[in-house]
Amino acid sequence: MGIDITEAEAANELMRLARQIARANRKYHAEDAPEITDAAYDALVRRNAALEAAFPHLVRPDSPSRQVGHEVTASPLAKVAHEVRMMSLDNAFSDADVAEFVARVRRFLNLPEDAPVAMTAEDKIDGLSCSLRYEEGRLVRAATRGDGQVGEDVTANVAHIADIPQQLAGDDIPAVFEIRGEVYMAKADFLALNARQEAAGEKVFANPRNAAAGSLRQKDAAVTAARPLRFLAHGWGAHAVVPGQTQFAVMQRIAAWGVPVSARLVRCEDTEAMLAHYRAIEHARADLPYDIDGVVYKVDRLDWQDRLGFVAKAPRWGMAHKFPAERAETTLEAIDIQVGRTGKLTPVGRLKPVTVGGVVVQNVTLHNRDEIARLGVRPGDRVVLQRAGDVIPQVVENLTREEPREAFPFPDHCPECGSEAVAEEGEVDVRCTGGLVCPAQRTERLRHFVSRAALDIEGLGEKTIAEFFGLGWLESPADIFRLRRRRDEIVGREGWKDKSVDNLLAAIEDKRAPDAARLLFALGIRHVGAVTARDLMKRFHTLPALRDAAERAHAGDAEAQAELTAIEGIGPAVVEALGDFFHEPHNLAVWDDLLSEVSPPPYVVETRDSEVAGMTVVFTGKLETMSREEAKAQAEALGARAAGSVSVKTDLVVAGPGAGTKLKQAEKLNIRVIDEAAWADIVKAAG
Repeated sequence: MGIDITEAEAANELMRLARQIARANRKYHAEDAPEITDAAYDALVRRNAALEAAFPHLVRPDSPSRQVGHEVTASPLAKVAHEVRMMSLDNAFSDADVAEFVARVRRFLNLPEDAPVAMTAEDKIDGLSCSLRYEEGRLVRAATRGDGQVGEDVTANVAHIADIPQQLAGDDIPAVFEIRGEVYMAKADFLALNARQEAAGEKVFANPRNAAAGSLRQKDAAVTAARPLRFLAHGWGAHAVVPGQTQFAVMQRIAAWGVPVSARLVRCEDTEAMLAHYRAIEHARADLPYDIDGVVYKVDRLDWQDRLGFVAKAPRWGMAHKFPAERAETTLEAIDIQVGRTGKLTPVGRLKPVTVGGVVVQNVTLHNRDEIARLGVRPGDRVVLQRAGDVIPQVVENLTREEPREAFPFPDHCPECGSEAVAEEGEVDVRCTGGLVCPAQRTERLRHFVSRAALDIEGLGEKTIAEFFGLGWLESPADIFRLRRRRDEIVGREGWKDKSVDNLLAAIEDKRAPDAARLLFALGIRHVGAVTARDLMKRFHTLPALRDAAERAHAGDAEAQAELTAIEGIGPAVVEALGDFFHEPHNLAVWDDLLSEVSPPPYVVETRDSEVAGMTVVFTGKLETMSREEAKAQAEALGARAAGSVSVKTDLVVAGPGAGTKLKQAEKLNIRVIDEAAWADIVKAAG
C-alpha cells in the first residue's frame, strides 16, 4: 500500500477515511447492521495507519486510531457508564506486524532487543463484548460495550445465559471484580435458530454474531431466554484487587470461579510460539464450534501492562492478529447514487445475491467517482467480492473490464434536488451544492443535529424528522426548539398522543443549555467531528470566542490562524472549514437563529487532580527510567499536554542528561525545569 501522494492529497484521504470508518463503526457496533466487509474495514484502517505514519502531523482529532466502537443509539435498554473504559484492540495482518508489535513493547519499556517478552494468545471470538460486574461474588450488573464509555444494561438478559454464573465459586473473590468477554452463539445453535425463525415466518439472521447481538439487546428478557447464547471471558475491568501478577494467572483464576475461558488460551515465551499458536488456531478454525476472526495477544506481566498503558482507543499491551479475507464472484446489476448529510454523492452497487463465507450479500459501497473509475465497473460486470467476518463485501476486482460497454456516467447533478454536483479542488468526493435546499441534506443534517453524539434529543428520530420536515415545521435546527408552539397540531396525528408529545417537547426543552462541544459538532461543519469539537472548545470555552477566532483567521489574521493551529490535532483543513462556515451568510443566519433559542454554558474541561493538570510539559534530554513515549503518556494521563518544543506557552520542562537547546530556551524564558526523579514524584503523588 504505497504512500506516493502529496501532503494535500493525504489530508483529504485521511478526512475521507475518518468518515468511512466512523460510519462502518456505527453500522457494526451500534446498529448491528454492518454494510462493509471486515476485510474492507481492515483495509481502510490499515490505509489510515499508513498515512498517519507517513504524515504524523496530519493525524486528525477524529482519527479512527482514537475511536472505540460507537455511541449507544436509540434503544429500549438503559444506558450504563463503564467505570473503566472498554477499549478495542489494534490489528496485525502479518507475521511482520506481530514481530513489530513485540519490538514496540520492548522499545516502550526500554528493554534490550533480546529480552524475553511473554505473551498470552487466545482465539478471538466473533461476538458481542459484554462486561459483568460482581460484588462480593454476586452478579450485580451486565453491560454491552457501546462506545467504550457508555453501554447498555443487559443484566436481566444475561441471567438467562447458562455460562454466566450469578454467584462466583470459591472464597477468594475480590469485593468488586468486573469480568469482560464475548457473548456469542455457537454455529450449530445459530443454524437451529434460523430454521425455527424461517419456519415461523420470522426474520432470519445473517450470521451468529448478528444473532447474538440481536438476542442480547432485547427489552424483553424472555426473548433472550429463548435464544441459545454463550459466554467466554477474555479479561477484566474495574476491580478491588487483581488476583494475580500475570494475565495468564488471572484468567486461570476467573476460570476457577466458574466463568468459561477459552480452552485455547496459552502462554507464549516468544514470537515464534505466538505465530505457531496462531497457525494452529487458523488450521482448526473451520472445526471450532463458534466463529472467530483472529488471535489475540496480550503482554503477560501485569506490571508491564500498567506501564505500557493505552493509546486513544487501544492498549499498547494487546494486539489482534486477524485472519485473511474470503472472496466470491457475482454480477453487478446496478449502481445507485445516494446523497448524504454533507451532500456527498455515494455510489452503491446492487449485486446479484451471492453467499460469501456463509452470508448472503446484495449491496456494496463503491465509495466515490474515482473508485468506480479505478475499478472500471459498470452494470453487468462480473466482479470479485472480498469479506472477512459478517459484513457486506467490497469489490476488489472487475473480471469483465475489457468488455466493450460505456463507462458508468457519474452524475454531475444531484439526483435529489437537481443542483449541480461538483468535487472541490484536491478532493475526489462529489457533493451536491444545494445545501439546505436539498431535501436529502436538510433532513440528514437535522438527524445529525439530534443524534446521540450531538444534542441527543430523545424521541426525535428519523421518521419524526421526515414527518415534520414534510409538514414544513422543520427547516433548520432552531425550528426544533419552536415545536412547542405546534403542540396542539402534533397531538392527534397518527402515533402522537398527549403524553408522547409532552415527552418529546420536554426532551427538547432539556437541551436549551446544551454542551457547547456537542452543539458545535451538531452543526455538521466539515472536518469538525466530535473529538475536534471538544478540542476546540477546550481552548476557546465559548462559541462566540471560537467564531471570532475563525472569522479573524479567514480574514488572514496570522495570530488567529496560529492560535487555532496550535491546538493539537487542528490543522489547516479544520481552520479553513471553520472560516468558510462563518463566512457564509446563510450559515450565519442559521447560527444566529439557533443561538436565539439555546444558551450553551462555557465549556469546562475536567482534568485529574494533579500538580501538572492543564499545563504544557516538554521532555528533553535522555530519559533513563522510561521511554519518551511513556513519559508523554504519563503527562496526558495527568491532564497535561506534552509538547515537542519550548515556547512562552510551556509551563514545565523535564530535563534529562544531555539536554541542549530546549533547556537553554527554558532557562531564557524562566520556565520551571525539573529532573526525571522529580517528575516521578509528581506522577506518584497523583496516584
